[in-house]
Amino acid sequence: MNQQDMMTKIGEGQGFIAALDQSGGSTPKALRGYGVSDDEWSGDEEMFAKIHEMRARVITSPSFASGKVIGAILFEKTMDGDVDGMTTADALKARGVVPFIKVDQGLEDEENGVQLMKTMDKLPALLEKSVAKGMFGTKMRSVIKSANAEGIAAIVQQQFDYGNQIADAGLVPMLEPEYDITAEDRAEGEKILLAELQKGLDALPEGRMVMLKLSIPVAPNTYAPLIAHPNVLRVVALSGGYSTDDACEHLAKNKGMIASFSRGLLQDLRKDLSDEEFDAALGSAIDQIAAASNA
Repeated sequence: MNQQDMMTKIGEGQGFIAALDQSGGSTPKALRGYGVSDDEWSGDEEMFAKIHEMRARVITSPSFASGKVIGAILFEKTMDGDVDGMTTADALKARGVVPFIKVDQGLEDEENGVQLMKTMDKLPALLEKSVAKGMFGTKMRSVIKSANAEGIAAIVQQQFDYGNQIADAGLVPMLEPEYDITAEDRAEGEKILLAELQKGLDALPEGRMVMLKLSIPVAPNTYAPLIAHPNVLRVVALSGGYSTDDACEHLAKNKGMIASFSRGLLQDLRKDLSDEEFDAALGSAIDQIAAASNA
């Protein structure tokens, strides 16, 4: 797939984006969920090797190439690895899946009801490497904890500032100002977030495309104006801690919003499953998430 093929796939494809981007802090938990105990690895290199084995098994499962997974978000070490004798990006493209790379370097402590991203001093080098490896886009996450207008404005501004830097490098940025689904004031805060995102989008140069990854809103179709914005390639939803069933139920109420799930996709996968059992469990999740995305 060339750049235009990937742009069309993400913009118009029927399906969803798999989030395979657990990084250092979340990797041990992801491995435990997969059935790999902490005593089966020692140190970061062995830990990342174990999670790469899991991701490679997901990518090479027949159901992953069903056409229902249109994109996949990778962690840098996964991008740097090989799958089926190819670079991970090429292995994904061979299966019709568009590759993205997670670029943020973690979160700051909470201030004004939000957690901004830490300064991304490694971003220029990572963008250069990602372009060379044939990646299509990026993803970066920050978190909103409460309906603090000042904090939400700051978090959106930071996302767009880095997003423009990413677009200048030739990649499509996926902006992810996640709203904590446990926040009691989320409905109010999502209205503030919508307004700030609209301001940021309206300030973009004509033709500059971005993606948005957002928590599934309390009020269905809250983000419809963003989906319709000419500078938005796609709006995708994170599962945010919901189970697969709950995430799909909520997502299906939002027209035009597709999934980008991690836990919701991988929660039933275990290392001791046979290849047939593994593919059946993955395929079941893929079918359910794709159906909710296309509802």
